[in-house]
Amino acid sequence: IMLLTDPEVESSLLISSDEGATYQKYRLNFYIHSLLFHPKQEDWILAYSQDQKLFSSVEFGRRWLLLHEGVTPNRFYWSMMGNGREPDLVHLEARTVDGYAQYITCKMQNCSEATRSKPFPGYIDHNSLIVQGDYVFVQLTSGGRPHYYVSYRRSPFAQMKLPKYSLPKDMHVISTDENQVFAAVQEWNQNDTYNLYISDTRGIYFTLALENVKSSQGLEGNVMIDLYEVAGIKGMFLANKKIDNQVKTFITYNKGRDWSLLQAPHTDLRGNPIHCLLPYCSLHLHLKVSDNPYTSGNIASRDTAPSIIVASGNIGTELSDNDISMFVTSDAGNTWRQIFEEEHSVLYLDQGGVLVAMKHTSLPIRHLWLSFDEGRSWSKYSFTSLPLFVDGVLGEPGEETLIMTVFGHFSHRSEWQLVKVDYKSIFDRRCAEEDYRPWQLHSQGEACIMGAKRIYRKRKSDKKCMQGKYAGAMTSEPCVCTEADFDCDYGYERHSNGQCLPAFWYNPSSLSKDCSLGQSYLNSTGYRKVVSNNCTDGVRERYTAKPQQCPGKPPQGLRILTADGRLTAEQGHNVTFLVQLEEGDLQRSLIQVDFGDGIAVSYANLSSTEDGIKHIYQNVGIFRVTVLVENSLGSDSAVLYLHVTCPLEHVHLSLPFVTTKNKEINATAVLWPSQVGTLTYVWWFGNNTEPLITLEGSITFTFSVEGMNTITVQVSAGNTILQDTKTIAVYEKFQSLRLSFSPNLDDYNPDIPEWRRDISRVVKRALVEATGISSKHVLVAVLPGLPTSAELFILPYQDATGEKKRTAANLEQISEMLIQKLNQNLVHFELKPGVRILVHAAHLTAAPLVDLTPSHSGSAMLMLLSVVFVGLAVFVIYKFKRKIPGLNIYAQMQNEKDQEMVSPVSQRESIPNVPQSELMSPEQLVDEKLEVHPIEQPQATMQNPRKGNATKVVWTEDFQKACGSPRDFKPRPRAEVFPQLLSPRAQKKSLPM
Repeated sequence: IMLLTDPEVESSLLISSDEGATYQKYRLNFYIHSLLFHPKQEDWILAYSQDQKLFSSVEFGRRWLLLHEGVTPNRFYWSMMGNGREPDLVHLEARTVDGYAQYITCKMQNCSEATRSKPFPGYIDHNSLIVQGDYVFVQLTSGGRPHYYVSYRRSPFAQMKLPKYSLPKDMHVISTDENQVFAAVQEWNQNDTYNLYISDTRGIYFTLALENVKSSQGLEGNVMIDLYEVAGIKGMFLANKKIDNQVKTFITYNKGRDWSLLQAPHTDLRGNPIHCLLPYCSLHLHLKVSDNPYTSGNIASRDTAPSIIVASGNIGTELSDNDISMFVTSDAGNTWRQIFEEEHSVLYLDQGGVLVAMKHTSLPIRHLWLSFDEGRSWSKYSFTSLPLFVDGVLGEPGEETLIMTVFGHFSHRSEWQLVKVDYKSIFDRRCAEEDYRPWQLHSQGEACIMGAKRIYRKRKSDKKCMQGKYAGAMTSEPCVCTEADFDCDYGYERHSNGQCLPAFWYNPSSLSKDCSLGQSYLNSTGYRKVVSNNCTDGVRERYTAKPQQCPGKPPQGLRILTADGRLTAEQGHNVTFLVQLEEGDLQRSLIQVDFGDGIAVSYANLSSTEDGIKHIYQNVGIFRVTVLVENSLGSDSAVLYLHVTCPLEHVHLSLPFVTTKNKEINATAVLWPSQVGTLTYVWWFGNNTEPLITLEGSITFTFSVEGMNTITVQVSAGNTILQDTKTIAVYEKFQSLRLSFSPNLDDYNPDIPEWRRDISRVVKRALVEATGISSKHVLVAVLPGLPTSAELFILPYQDATGEKKRTAANLEQISEMLIQKLNQNLVHFELKPGVRILVHAAHLTAAPLVDLTPSHSGSAMLMLLSVVFVGLAVFVIYKFKRKIPGLNIYAQMQNEKDQEMVSPVSQRESIPNVPQSELMSPEQLVDEKLEVHPIEQPQATMQNPRKGNATKVVWTEDFQKACGSPRDFKPRPRAEVFPQLLSPRAQKKSLPM
């Protein structure tokens, strides 16, 4: 006996080995959600914890071993193969680290990664694994449609074949008895009904057994199909079918080959005649089976009482929830009798020799009813002196039991009461041979059921003796095969004349596709014998599939696909390709597969590729995978375009800090790694609700409204979407000033985006404190590289009313004030205790300047010569004096397309401390831990995607590897960086002039 403690108090098991006389407590380090006992080994248990872990025990819970984590609820099973092999094998469905579901098998005492097996190649749908007898079922959805796969006796999985246009939305496995699968399938045009299908022995090919079977939702949201398999008689089922919005009960004796309505009783409980003629009127039964072991449900039958069925229902044109009565049959559904006018729970004792009925009522009761003649007559007995509210009835296990236990309570406040009833005293002897009579199973007079005549023995109705152990059928004699013993084969449909003819979508010659010239295959006649049917001779030869020589065929219907059905793969990981051929000689066909990356393979025949063709792509891109199959009669080819990607880790949006109104600027999405495969870029500007979608990572645009504008880019790579947002200041006029710092700042500059962002904020605060101007007028951006420098932007602040607080003259005044304070060394900040940093000024420039027109006036020429002179002077001075501030001019030149964009990553980036929000530093991506080589190393040329200008960029071998991790790079001297990251001295030729 095992007891579980209340998990809200503690997690323990109380185990007794002496029928509850003593208990020993065993503490657990997990909380049990459910237990699954082995059907044959009583000490073997699987425990499922509340945190979705699966544990096993071979000592009846005294010690536990963790099998697997992330197991799907109720999707773990003991191995139950018919041959008894691998009794300690556990089947389970578990989640992978990336959230997919996978079918796994392992031993209950060793489920390590090395010993686990994954019988199904690839992932499966969540909550789809079913292990039932010799069959394993999984579901895989692709293209919006579910596909179902089956493995029979642990053979490789095969896709279950339903009629081509059934297009199932849902499937439930009803039964796997008698080496055959009974499945309920909801097709594309059904909502509250299912179609019943029955398979061949392997569970692959399914044919229709009954249409439009009623379904309903259970209390926990589970689907319940109104189908009942009668115990004790193989091939016998009851089903409720919906016809013209009416639900009627049908019965079959040959596994769905033929169905008929139930004949209603001829008289009611009082002996009055019932006028009910088929097919207009019949008996209809409720077929719901109770999940509660203490209640019997609406219908009951037993293996040890094969002819007796007790059920609740009604007589009329359709099944109804009103006027429900209880009915019984003692001849396997041929005739029925009404036994009660209200619902009762019925219990089978002594192989059906005793039937116990107890009324379904919310009132307390004292009596129950007993029948010793298969429900023909009933006697009333009292089982308690006080009326009892009955909660349930349970029979003792065992075939010969005559003991039942009633569970209930005397009042709503009283404790639970258990009443044990023993009927042994009713019988004074065991039954002898003369107490029995033979009874032949039949269907409305037809004695051949499932190809055999079976005779059982029944206790005579006037004998009151205890039957003892059930012996099964007395005799079973095979019948001569008739057309009724055969169903339509897969791809065939039964017509009104009874013949099975090919469906419009089925090609009978496709059966020969899996055989080679010189071999033979079974050519279907359109019929197949019902599984477990035991008939012999007769029409068996005519309807049985005939062996036929395989015809030579050229390859046709060639397909190539990936094992998981996806058209994407990850660089450096195995991709499994499957080659499928509808027709052709598989053994004599040469197969050639070109993976599109310069690698190709050949196979002598298609059978060599049954487990799939594996390949690893070392580069990203879109690869054209082609397969060619040819034999002496012809050839066929197929193509698949595979997108190989690398995981996208980071996106950085590069664009200027400030720009002028109506000026075209460039925005670039910089990726890490730089090569990840097929990408889609989605651009959002300001408050626009409609995005711009491109395949290029760089776009140009203009802003016509002054103020702060946001730009967001989203990059889609496979299943990954990353984004970055930046803010750009747009004004008609602004001024900028280059700033430099005390040389000791370089000693503390790690040259990373976060440091530059923080220093920008500190410099801005120091400027505001020293001058007293509004922070709305100032933007500061510390630039990448050494020596440390920054760009100061002086902006015309605009209030909410739209009125400009400052004019161009005001900007000049603010600029002069800033330069004065900077030249007086009044702008400084403390980097750390004892480290004081001074901020210095360079020359000031207004932007934009007056547009230069192509004239040759003297003043223009003089200005041009002056600019050239100043430029040469600055170049010479800068060459020898490191800290001389330089002039930076933002101008709108005549021919902007002649300007050179150094790289997608430039120093024209968003300022980290704009008024609305803090912005990421422009070089956030490429500034972090890049491995570089000296300038003397071989260089590569990168083409500007917009203008076509070639720019020299230093690449390293590691960086050329698209998926190289930046963590692998070793630090190099700061001077050895990309041109766009060089110090102003090293990149002076690349700066805007």
